[in-house]
Amino acid sequence: MSISIPRTKTHSEYRRRENDWRLFLRLTPYARPHVRLLIVSMVLLVPVAVANAIQPLLIGQVISLIRNEPSTYEFLRNLSFWQALQILEGLLIVTVVIRLIFSGFQGYLVQKVGQQITAAIRQDLFNHVTSLAVRFFDRTAVGKLITRLTSDVEVLGDVFATGAIGIVSDLFSMLVIVVFMFSIQWQLAFLLLLMLIPVSFLIIYFQQQYRKANYKAREELSVLNSQLQENIVGINIVQLFRREKFNAKLFSNTNKHYVKEVDKTIFHDSAVSATLEWVSLVAIAAVLLVGGYLLLQKNLTFGILSAFVLYAERLFQPLQQFAEKFTVIQAGFTAIERVTDILDEPIEIRDRTNPRLSVFDSQFGYIDEIAANLESQTQDSQPQLGEIKFEHVWFAYKPDDYVIKDLDFTIHPGEKVALVGPTGAGKSTIIRLLCRLYEPSQGRILVDGIDIRELPQAELRRYMAVILQEGFLFAGNVKSNITLGDGYSFEEVQQAAEKTNIAKFIEQLPQGYDTQLRERGTNLSSGQKQLLAFARAAIRDPQILVLDEATANLDVGTEALIQEALNKLLIRRTAIIIAHRLSTIRNVDRIFVLKRGELIEQGSHEELLQLGGLYATLHNLQMLGT
Repeated sequence: MSISIPRTKTHSEYRRRENDWRLFLRLTPYARPHVRLLIVSMVLLVPVAVANAIQPLLIGQVISLIRNEPSTYEFLRNLSFWQALQILEGLLIVTVVIRLIFSGFQGYLVQKVGQQITAAIRQDLFNHVTSLAVRFFDRTAVGKLITRLTSDVEVLGDVFATGAIGIVSDLFSMLVIVVFMFSIQWQLAFLLLLMLIPVSFLIIYFQQQYRKANYKAREELSVLNSQLQENIVGINIVQLFRREKFNAKLFSNTNKHYVKEVDKTIFHDSAVSATLEWVSLVAIAAVLLVGGYLLLQKNLTFGILSAFVLYAERLFQPLQQFAEKFTVIQAGFTAIERVTDILDEPIEIRDRTNPRLSVFDSQFGYIDEIAANLESQTQDSQPQLGEIKFEHVWFAYKPDDYVIKDLDFTIHPGEKVALVGPTGAGKSTIIRLLCRLYEPSQGRILVDGIDIRELPQAELRRYMAVILQEGFLFAGNVKSNITLGDGYSFEEVQQAAEKTNIAKFIEQLPQGYDTQLRERGTNLSSGQKQLLAFARAAIRDPQILVLDEATANLDVGTEALIQEALNKLLIRRTAIIIAHRLSTIRNVDRIFVLKRGELIEQGSHEELLQLGGLYATLHNLQMLGT
């Protein structure tokens, strides 16, 4: 049975055809929990916009009052000059206070919503990424993922915090200003409104160009971060092989490409600001020209002309802010495209709905189920757990390039089996398939008679423990690196350390089990990290134990201690051992010899030597090298 995996490119091609509105709708589920705050922030726009639009009108009334013009409101003319002036000044102060208080509170609300949305998107993205199959990480640079999880997500938060709500605010402010202008003098209002049409088209053009440049800049930033991450992780190799200058040159070239693309975004963004600045000056000049003519014709007063000069400035001010926020929106659309690239990546390996086994079973629900299954078959004997069966398994990392070919074997409960063969024979791939880090292209894998695809991944991986050649440690203390977040008590941690003969080593650390480890355990030696990996496996009491060159990084003395602990740990447990030193696997029950993904020989050490095949050849070559 073959499994078809959708290609990422298909999702990407479909997404490119989505318009901006549909891209924006991808974020609406994250905004729904914050609808009330968004509505409140929208309501607060009304007093802010009205107060902003009233201020030029009040200033115009002050000028009309001083000049005793007929455009002064009737109720002001019925008051004394100082009374009317105090009323206008008081109203002006009220509008300033309203703008300060309401705009500040509204800004706080939208920033708060933006941060909450950012956190939700980042969490979903992290959850999705950690659920993807290892195949995805084989083809995706870590630096690119980090860029999308950090800077791209931050941009998405700005779409709501300063983009979408800000654009609504600016549009509403412009609408209120236009209404006030038409209520005062329609000719000048029509003139300013007419100037907005070509400016709007110009802004749209520059924003489209900004969008294209911004997408390229984000891609270059991903490449930049990938190179940076690669050099930091591989700093030992960089320095040992004196690649500092060579890598610096590569990084410099990538940096120049990134700066070049960023310069394009700056140019288009600056072009919008410069255009609006110039047009606003032209608008003021046009108001003065037409307004001066109307003034000479006595169809306009100085107060109304002064108000319109201020309105011309304030009409283009939110338009300029609108353009800046629209730039944020365009950057947001780029970020949405890049983030949905990851979110649309299909999760290849999923738990199936299984009425017999569910993630809500008790801790030993899986083992109880398997034991019951075996008991029904062997009523007279105590059931043994840990049977592994590969049934005609095929697997390819790339289509039609199989690295595992028709593997068909059974490992009996409690049996110790070693996998040997030249590099690329498929030894590690077998382990990855057994742990369900990859799905077989054809065939199936059974553990105690149950297809592993029918088992919850958490149950399957709790049932077995894998010790790799290099133990990976997280930042944290020694205890947390043994428990890995599972609810083991301190006594259980100590017992696991004692079982694996590493309790003495841990107690010699500065703070014992509370000793803080740096990222990747850089303050421990390779051998010490491997010792913790053994304790990590022992505390889980697995039924199946997989050792992938697990003792390669240990010195002779430490290896002897671990070997003693392993002899105890392997009792009544199924074990799969990958070893390049054939001398370490002489005492296993069976040896599987692999070549180019095929099982070509199997048997005990003596049987395979007598066979005189590939194993005998490998053994003789190693004996010659000692």
